[in-house]
Amino acid sequence: MFRKTTLFAAAAVTVAGGLVLTSCSSGSGGGDGFDPEEEITLTFTFWGNDVRADLYDQAFDAFTEEYPNITINSSFLDFPAYWEKRQTEAAGGGLPDVMQFDYSYLRQYAENGLLLDLAPYVGEEIDDSALSEEILAIGEVADGNYGITTSTNAWGLFSNPKLLDEVGVQDFAGGTYEEYTQWIADATATAHENGREVWGASDWTGRIQLFELQQRAMGEDLFTEDGEPNFTEDDLRAFWEQGSAIREEGAFPSAKAEEVYPLGGFDTAQVLSEGTWDNFGAGYLGNLGGDYTELTLQAPPIVEEGAQDLYLKPSMLHSVAATTEHPEASALLVDFLVNSPESGEIFGTNRGLPASETALEAAELDELSQQVRDYEASIADRLGDAPPVPIVGYGTLEEKFRQLGQELGYGTVTVDEAVDQFFSEMDVILN
Repeated sequence: MFRKTTLFAAAAVTVAGGLVLTSCSSGSGGGDGFDPEEEITLTFTFWGNDVRADLYDQAFDAFTEEYPNITINSSFLDFPAYWEKRQTEAAGGGLPDVMQFDYSYLRQYAENGLLLDLAPYVGEEIDDSALSEEILAIGEVADGNYGITTSTNAWGLFSNPKLLDEVGVQDFAGGTYEEYTQWIADATATAHENGREVWGASDWTGRIQLFELQQRAMGEDLFTEDGEPNFTEDDLRAFWEQGSAIREEGAFPSAKAEEVYPLGGFDTAQVLSEGTWDNFGAGYLGNLGGDYTELTLQAPPIVEEGAQDLYLKPSMLHSVAATTEHPEASALLVDFLVNSPESGEIFGTNRGLPASETALEAAELDELSQQVRDYEASIADRLGDAPPVPIVGYGTLEEKFRQLGQELGYGTVTVDEAVDQFFSEMDVILN
């Protein structure tokens, strides 16, 4: 249940959510079937850098060898600029044919009629034999399927073995949240006794994802398929109160966390453990620097033995604009970029651990990526269906949750006040 794996320094790419779409238009795709003789030009866009751009160019070369009548014009930007550009295009009805897509925007664009429903193309242009039902279901929202997952990650608990050894603390052995909280307090006390300003962990109750996992352990997602809240004020109050005693003891580094933000205490070797998505390992190692070359990764604490609280989250998806004039060709491109052995060989884990079994088997995994693959296999019994696609404005709620968690650590708000503020913010966003 609490199997650990060790992560070694290697290259990887992670992504995060950001902007909120403020204006949009709707459209509908259409076509009379794919004609291999018709000269077709598709536009494609992605966020990334020159390294990823070169990988896409290689993939497009392989794709056009198979479909020589299709030309692909591609472009890329960094993540914030990418979504600003999509917002402008959405307002004018000019989205690219095929897009790299982030999960946090999927509901917003789909419900506003901006994306093509790919459900009719799954099993046809998009091969579903190497994609599990769970993977395909990730893109389902607004009574359709609006994104095919390229790669996945799952929530895990990282620790820093070298730092643990330096401060004389044994790693968390697995168990419940109560046991983890006690370990944090003991680890902090031991580190301080040994003259090191190091803490067991940051305040884990400041992460909305852990509130979500605890709710899932009790059989409830945070939000319904219709985007309505699926938890009560009492649920949130009980969650935040789990950290009250340890906050009062000063076992969380609340003041230190602010000093290094936007980095975290784990990135800067100030805390021993951190819960987050498993594809963040390379970023942590990059920020920690050469003194720390490995991390361990294990399953997060449990609420209910046997509960399927964990799930696979998409690192990114590929979606098609509703306004495309070439839906079949666009679907073929999505299929190639997700499913083909060539895509696995070319991208490896640049976009995360491939979601397609065909692409995954063809990918050459570095040591860190192999450890993440082993970790995800080890938590198979805890993996449940992915929750509904995030509500519009989820990123804003996530940040509000983080800020309130920080204020709880400072003691500037009570748990009751934090609950009231969060529900007020959620009411504004939902209405």
